[in-house]
Amino acid sequence: MTSLNLNLACALIPVYNEATTITAVVKSLQELGIAHIRVIDNGSTDDSVERAIAAGAEVLQESRRGYGQACWTGMQSLPPDIEWIIFCDGDGSDDLSALPQMLRLCAGSNPPSSSWLGPDCSESTRTEDEELQTGEEADLVLGDRRSTAEGRAALTLIQKFGNALATKLIHWGWGYRYDDLGPLRVIRRSSLESFRMGDRGFGWTVEMQVRAVEHGLCIREIPVAYFPRQGGQSKISGTLRGSLQAGVIILSTLGMLYGQKTRSRILHSLSLLRAPNSRLSLISGLLIVLGCIILIPHGDFQQKGVLLPFWCGYGVMGLGFILSWRIASLGGLWFWAIALSSRVLLLGMAPGDDIWRYLWEGLIQTQGFSPYDYAPIDPVLEPLRTDWWPLINRSNVSAIYPPLTQWIFHGLAAIAPSVWLFKVSIAVADLFICHLLARRFGYVMTLTYAWNPLILYCFAGGGHYDSWFVLALVLAWLTFDRPLTSPFAARTYLVSAFWTGISMALKWLSLPLLVFVVWRALRKLGWGIAILALVMGLLPVLVTAFPYCHDGACPLIPGGSGYVYGGRSADLIPELVGRLWPASKLENWLFALPLAAWTGWLMLRAPSALVFLESYLIGLLALSPIIHSWYFTWLIPFAVATQNWGTRGLSLSAALYFVLPYRQGLGHQHWALRDWQKVLFWIPGIFGWIWSALHSTQKQSRTP
Repeated sequence: MTSLNLNLACALIPVYNEATTITAVVKSLQELGIAHIRVIDNGSTDDSVERAIAAGAEVLQESRRGYGQACWTGMQSLPPDIEWIIFCDGDGSDDLSALPQMLRLCAGSNPPSSSWLGPDCSESTRTEDEELQTGEEADLVLGDRRSTAEGRAALTLIQKFGNALATKLIHWGWGYRYDDLGPLRVIRRSSLESFRMGDRGFGWTVEMQVRAVEHGLCIREIPVAYFPRQGGQSKISGTLRGSLQAGVIILSTLGMLYGQKTRSRILHSLSLLRAPNSRLSLISGLLIVLGCIILIPHGDFQQKGVLLPFWCGYGVMGLGFILSWRIASLGGLWFWAIALSSRVLLLGMAPGDDIWRYLWEGLIQTQGFSPYDYAPIDPVLEPLRTDWWPLINRSNVSAIYPPLTQWIFHGLAAIAPSVWLFKVSIAVADLFICHLLARRFGYVMTLTYAWNPLILYCFAGGGHYDSWFVLALVLAWLTFDRPLTSPFAARTYLVSAFWTGISMALKWLSLPLLVFVVWRALRKLGWGIAILALVMGLLPVLVTAFPYCHDGACPLIPGGSGYVYGGRSADLIPELVGRLWPASKLENWLFALPLAAWTGWLMLRAPSALVFLESYLIGLLALSPIIHSWYFTWLIPFAVATQNWGTRGLSLSAALYFVLPYRQGLGHQHWALRDWQKVLFWIPGIFGWIWSALHSTQKQSRTP
């Protein structure tokens, strides 16, 4: 359809004492070619009805008060040939001159000034190099008053606040970003009738927009002007009482709709548990929880005899994880039941020894000491020592964690230097990663992360703060790789660079991603955006580092640290090189050279942040002389998208690493894994990475 027959559209205008304006509104619609015009009188005491009839409108009476009630009455008994319904106000505030453009969108003419918001015509259907496609009929077209200077000027402060709050709540609850709840709109009649609208008050517009998202409609918003009402008294924004009542109704409507959505999801999840693969998902989830229960008492590696029970619990979790690879469908209820319960259970187990440094470095900051200036063993800090102070690892070395990490340590310690509080903050970030991945890739694929035994132990159990870093990295990745159009390209690069900067301020190793983002911005949009992206990426690091700098120096990395120059334990390529060249075991910096070459090659060849990050991290872990099991948690979110077999395998074999803290707890000095242990540790990852790389290459070669 290239043009819309205006005889197929009907305008519905609820009125209440709009005698001074209704004639002009009806005439304006008629001049635009709208023949079917219904005015629904909602109990007017002036001569609104008479003037509407005189202007040529059909008038219906609805004595029951309420905007939604009037709209609902207007929808009844429409002529059968009406396909489109126009809603507008009768007070003359709507910019009716925008209707021709809105109606053209209903006919499939898509001018580039409009924005897309639905799954069938959304940003997700286009890449940054594609133009807006034409020929797609919109199902709902909304007038966006906030996108024009006239509209913003006419909106009251209460209206602006209410719109911003309601659209934000819709975005949080349903995942779609509206700009306005404006009254001027055109919607397909069949779609509106399928909604079975329930609200009869001021929540009518917000319910319509939520239902449109839930039904997967093609939704468009276009900028429209808005004017002060031309006569009469506003029933909503004109009085404080009316505004508050409307706000309460809109919020309660959103709450009711979200409750319905949640109930529907629960029922859907329960139905999936009765599906053919329900037994598999049930057994898999229960094994995860059972493994957590077995694991809980065995987290303190200072105790004799805990390693085998620890491995037993981890193995049961691993079995549940392996079974999850065969799950074909899964509801959100069971997904979150296992994800939440497993993490809550593991919060109660003894953490890894890194957490005592977190607590200490946060604690001394509350007393005015910089952890970069004073090692835990420094005599100046002796009055601050606690009963858990002896548990701090490498007490002779000052802090190595980047500055934003120290800010978070400080903030948490200011509340309470509590293991439980620190672990909860780490688990919350971990759960938010689950949410982001599930929202992008679905529940089944996200099991690779959410039910992963290494993730569960390292974050909720061991209390390693890497979940904060991974969260920022995932946000940078998902922002960069989301499909976009040219009007949004600059914003995407800048936001991705900012999240990359946050991740760098938590762990330095994400610096290459910032270079990748800046490089891509330079290629696509030129020097201006590239420089802005660089600034956005460096800003979090510089701002958070500044308070720790003094006397012209920023001592953020301690020289001569065993953290930086020693600590080999489970390395792969450095171990192989060391067998051929023993002197290399004393020079960890040598392996930065091949890593730089690998990263540079990826800068030029990687088509996306996903490919770049996964490949870079695989290279980093294979080349790093220093390896800890929780380092592999950095990779796991990307395996959700790629289903990489090497990362899955390492999630299981990484449990071998925990022989090291156990051996140390028994007083042994040999920190590195033995040869056979290193082989078992790395073999699943090596073969899995190779298999996944070959499979990906073959798949690409078969793609036309």
